[in-house]
Amino acid sequence: MKSTTHPTQPAHEPRSPGQEFDMRFTSTPRGARLARRLVSHRLHEWGHPYNTSINDTVTLIAAELAANAVRHGHVPGRDFHLRLTIGAEADTDSTSIRIEVTDTRTERMPTLTTPAPDAEAGRGLLLVAALATRWGTTPRTAAPGKAVWADISTPPVR
Repeated sequence: MKSTTHPTQPAHEPRSPGQEFDMRFTSTPRGARLARRLVSHRLHEWGHPYNTSINDTVTLIAAELAANAVRHGHVPGRDFHLRLTIGAEADTDSTSIRIEVTDTRTERMPTLTTPAPDAEAGRGLLLVAALATRWGTTPRTAAPGKAVWADISTPPVR
């Protein structure tokens, strides 16, 4: 586990130095649960206390993306990776929080679908799309697989 500051980030991420949490997890329900808990804890440490809307929203999105990586992106013997970053957005007074989860399945891309009303699964990405400012997928360049990410714009922590 590491927490670092990165002064240069791609254009789709926060444009100024910020905070980062970066960790690999086992591709199991237990790994997804640990990822969710550590995201909430890290946000609390960074000034977004437990039981606030930002902490709850980002934690929910992280939980959905981690669960999808375990359920749909799992390759035996491969872990998933979660990265959480916070930084100031360019030319604004707001902050951007990015949750990014990578897995090693290139052929299974996430798609928004509307499940049957009585379906017990299939609503995770609908939640992500409803709660995030923007979300998407990016192919991994250094390894097989994809990254699924979601951005949340928030007022800065004072």
